[in-house]
Amino acid sequence: MILYAQTLNANATILGIIAGMMPLMVIFQIPAAQYITSIGYKRFVLAGWGTRTLFALGRVLVPLATPLLDGITRLVLILALLFGFNLVRGISSCAWLPWITHLVPEHYRGRYVSREAAMANLGSFLTFIVSAACLGKTPHAWRFAILFAFSAVMGFVSLMYLNRVPDVPISEEFRSSGHPVPWLEILRHPPFQQLLRFAVAWSLAYGGFTTFTVAFLKTEIGLTESNILIVTSISLLGGLSSLWLLGNRLDHVGSKPILSLSLAGWFVILAVWIALAGGVLSVHLPLILALQFFMGLFAALVGMATNRLAMAVIPAMGRNHFFVLYSVFANVALGIAPIVWGLIIDLIGNLRGSLFGVNWNHYTVFFTLVLLMFIATFRLTRKLHEPKAASLEALLSQIIVESPQRLWLRIWSM
Repeated sequence: MILYAQTLNANATILGIIAGMMPLMVIFQIPAAQYITSIGYKRFVLAGWGTRTLFALGRVLVPLATPLLDGITRLVLILALLFGFNLVRGISSCAWLPWITHLVPEHYRGRYVSREAAMANLGSFLTFIVSAACLGKTPHAWRFAILFAFSAVMGFVSLMYLNRVPDVPISEEFRSSGHPVPWLEILRHPPFQQLLRFAVAWSLAYGGFTTFTVAFLKTEIGLTESNILIVTSISLLGGLSSLWLLGNRLDHVGSKPILSLSLAGWFVILAVWIALAGGVLSVHLPLILALQFFMGLFAALVGMATNRLAMAVIPAMGRNHFFVLYSVFANVALGIAPIVWGLIIDLIGNLRGSLFGVNWNHYTVFFTLVLLMFIATFRLTRKLHEPKAASLEALLSQIIVESPQRLWLRIWSM
């Protein structure tokens, strides 16, 4: 979608709106949450995800209308269809995490979220490869139409598998409860409040980062659309490798050490991007690929660790509404962030300067501000409530010392 919008001459602010629309629409979970108990988890999700697939099908027509409509009209149509798609998705997704939390036993949740993240990254990686092959060197409109059609078909296929997931019965007590939801009391629950602060800070730091690294590779480095897709797909391999790195460790060491390790990794990643944008380091393909790999790895680790921590600290009573607030706060911040970053990049424009041996431009400033946000997020990890979490040193010991020892023992025994 970002690459197609760029072919229609969308500026950074529009790219930020496209990137931020999906998480922003999650705010509609708040009014929708009251209907979950009367409809049921499975029916609620199936109805919403089925409707959003129809909007995905509508996007196919926009590139095909290139001979009839100008670029601005097509951009407006794409934004309107994305709004409908994300609105329905935002409403229906409020039943997803409560549904999965009911289905997955507590001692398997770390294993589940790690495998879920791995499969999502594997599917996305294959999609990026298909997209790169389809777009080729010259991304004509009909090529984007094929990709949008592929997206819609896969949406219908996913519904077939979603329908096989068992539903969770909702007791009559919860169905008939007419008490008003104590939103303020939920927000004041100390462990949950700490989790929300961290989730919002992470979303503000990470939101839009992938969008503007794509824009950087396109406008500053001059990579073609297909090359950008191939390069970006490496981040999904990084996300997939999180399953190998963690294995079953997430259930044993907890979420906090995983979050600390991942955010420390992001400090290094941002420092390299600043050096690239500032001309301190030369752009080389192996370096870009390495950055993409570790971006995917550490983003996946933060995502799965945060979701597991939410499953752990959110109490059973009022679980649906706790998860709604968790999703809304994190996703609204995730949606606002790329719009704000896009506005900042557009406001800086073509201003240039040199300081401390760094060539400062709109991308150098962007990467520096993101780094400061990651530092603030790292400080919030210390306040997270997780009594059974191991230390960061224990996690590093498992990864660096114990895992290689097990590997050598297996090889030696062969």
